[in-house]
Amino acid sequence: MIGQSFWNERLEATELAMAETDPESLAAASRLRAHFDADVAAFALTQASLRRKARTKFGERAAAMWFTRDGLEQATRPAVSAWRAERFRAAGVRRVIDLGCGIGADALGFLDAGLEVVAVEADPLTAELARANLPGAQVICGDAVELASRLLADADEHTAIFVDPARRTGAGRSWRVSDFSPSWEFVLGLFESGRPVCAKLGPGLPRELIPEGVEACWVCDHGDVVEAGLWRFDSPSGSVSAAVLLPGEHRIEASPVASNMPVAEPGRFILEPDGAVIRARAIDQISPATWLLGPGVAYLSSDEPISTVFASCFEVLETLDFHQKTLKAWVRDNEVGVLEIKKRAVDIDPARLRRTVKPKGPNQATWVISPTVDGTRVLVCRHGISSGTRLV
Repeated sequence: MIGQSFWNERLEATELAMAETDPESLAAASRLRAHFDADVAAFALTQASLRRKARTKFGERAAAMWFTRDGLEQATRPAVSAWRAERFRAAGVRRVIDLGCGIGADALGFLDAGLEVVAVEADPLTAELARANLPGAQVICGDAVELASRLLADADEHTAIFVDPARRTGAGRSWRVSDFSPSWEFVLGLFESGRPVCAKLGPGLPRELIPEGVEACWVCDHGDVVEAGLWRFDSPSGSVSAAVLLPGEHRIEASPVASNMPVAEPGRFILEPDGAVIRARAIDQISPATWLLGPGVAYLSSDEPISTVFASCFEVLETLDFHQKTLKAWVRDNEVGVLEIKKRAVDIDPARLRRTVKPKGPNQATWVISPTVDGTRVLVCRHGISSGTRLV
């Protein structure tokens, strides 16, 4: 433990740094260095800067939290942490062992849900910051692999395990299991512990990594696919699902049987499935009144409007051939200045296409570009199903 001496000047320095208009400026650094050692001033200014950036994720709570740059970048969103904690609580969990807590974002969600928390973090500075972020939790600085056996030996049947293995190398994020820390073998061993377990992984989770009998759940928050979690409760599951947080949880489970959805030309409406639903391969569960625009294309179509949290609905107003001259003329004739371009399974760069067609004018439009049974088409759409809204 770093101890109180670490905080004595840093608390005062951070309070002053928070009053700076631009804590990353040379002027701010000069002012703080007039009162504190360089390392204390740098720590305080870094905290002030990170707290401002953290408002987007943590809201007003960020003003009292402590961060590292990596810790803030990797921290789970509060809505997702709360959802995870509620899943544990609903399963009868009373205590969570967080193996690799970072700055404590997930553990904070467990505490908010009324769960007891034992958190482990290997880096001494990060552990100290987590300790400050998690009043009431037991934060242990040490190696999760070395401590796991002892912590689990003292755990009762109401104790769950949470692990968020680091997936970064010097080159960035990695999906090579050999780069995981703690190791993938260690994570797999946790699923055999007989206790509730959740392993937080990135949304790019390769399906071949899903262990037999373990539930995989992709999570979306406000339109962003943020993670894939592997879960094991009392008995093997093996289900694959998507959770969409709006707020509130809405889950859709993929069918264990391969889908044979029909493929047909576009109808009056297009549905763009949520990213988590696509990754869970559950788009065939959204509505029986839909079909695919093309084989393997994650756009659905229907003749009736469908309102669902698992997909966005667009009304098709016009269908265009995918030819540069046609598209450019359409944009010019309709005086479109704001052009939203959505695409799937076609090799185009929306930004480059937008520059090519040169949007200019007072109107706006949405294009959905996709392979169809009649070739690649551009579907001119409007969001929602309001018949009183003009496209242009």
